[in-house]
Amino acid sequence: MQKILVIQTAFIGDVVLATGIVEKLHTFYPNAIIDILVRKGNESLFTQHPFLHQVLIWDKKSYKYQNLFRTIKQIRANRYTQLINLQRYAATGLITICSGARQTIGFNKNPFSFFFSKSIQHHFSKGQIALHEIERNHQLIAAFTDELAAKPKLYPSISDQARIAAYTTAPFICIAPASVWYTKQFPVNKWIDLIQALPSRYTIYLLGAASDYALCNNLVATDSFMRTYNLAGKLNFLASAALMQQAEMNYVNDSAPMHFASAVNASITAVYCSTIPAFGYGPLSTNSHIVELPEALSCRPCGIHGQQKCPEKHFNCAQKISTQQLLAVLTV
Repeated sequence: MQKILVIQTAFIGDVVLATGIVEKLHTFYPNAIIDILVRKGNESLFTQHPFLHQVLIWDKKSYKYQNLFRTIKQIRANRYTQLINLQRYAATGLITICSGARQTIGFNKNPFSFFFSKSIQHHFSKGQIALHEIERNHQLIAAFTDELAAKPKLYPSISDQARIAAYTTAPFICIAPASVWYTKQFPVNKWIDLIQALPSRYTIYLLGAASDYALCNNLVATDSFMRTYNLAGKLNFLASAALMQQAEMNYVNDSAPMHFASAVNASITAVYCSTIPAFGYGPLSTNSHIVELPEALSCRPCGIHGQQKCPEKHFNCAQKISTQQLLAVLTV
């Protein structure tokens, strides 16, 4: 029996993008047992996932290394035929080489890659063509599947759909206003401008984690139409994705909610401030739009992951994006 383990213990957006690997492996090996290893907190993405046998969890926050070795012991006991490591960091490299899997595959940038059965070159682009992260990940399995990367996919359950049913009785728009990185987050004043300018026929739902609740409450307070609702921290990952799937449009930053929307083929407008789509983390839905400053700035991009503050102190890459750019996608 073929048993495959996929490793992606990074942040939630990376894990969502890794689901494309699961989709492709299931397509080519429908009878294989496929497991995934994620960091604690991300496991709920895979509740009732149709193609996964087991979700393994590494708790990085509490007794990190004690739990690391407990995880390695569990993986060894599962006796995998193949292990596919999507990460380029030492800890997952150690898991890989200690796994006991018959074949181990990972990127050459992992410090332990010289111990892998197969080490794959990691490239951000192919010649002059920028690669999307799902294409970079796909290189790990291209030799035994095909050349086409599969899109990420999430599977909200019937209970998730029931959870959001009351919110979907009239046309609505979702906004996910927060980001971990300051220069990846469209500024509060710009979100306020958008909320005020959106056609009054739309209900507006603000999505995010519990930690985003205060930010979203501030936005609700500015809506003179009183049709904006704060759902931050009230929906789990899959229920949020289910709501986004039915929205007329989802306005997001270059952050995890963009990947949620992609994974259910929801309509997306991704606002890029300090980062750029060429880094390879852009939206993948059929109805996808990218909004960014039309003119080039010498300081943009200022980093692949964004910054905690604008290095130039003006944040023009965000402040100069017009509300009309955001509204224009609704007429497309």
